[in-house]
Amino acid sequence: MRRGRRVGTLLGNGKGSHVTLYYGDRKTVVKDRRKDIGPGLLAAMARQLGLRPGDLR
Repeated sequence: MRRGRRVGTLLGNGKGSHVTLYYGDRKTVVKDRRKDIGPGLLAAMARQLGLRPGDLR
């Protein structure tokens, strides 16, 4: 729990190697966790979670 929000993943709810990542009441889908995520996709995922890119550092 960070900033009073629960963080977690839900395995098996995604297609293939995708997983759902939860941050508080928001969620995003993470593609294959073994591969790199490009900066555009990372920014989009951060927006879906209500985060700013600087929050991920």
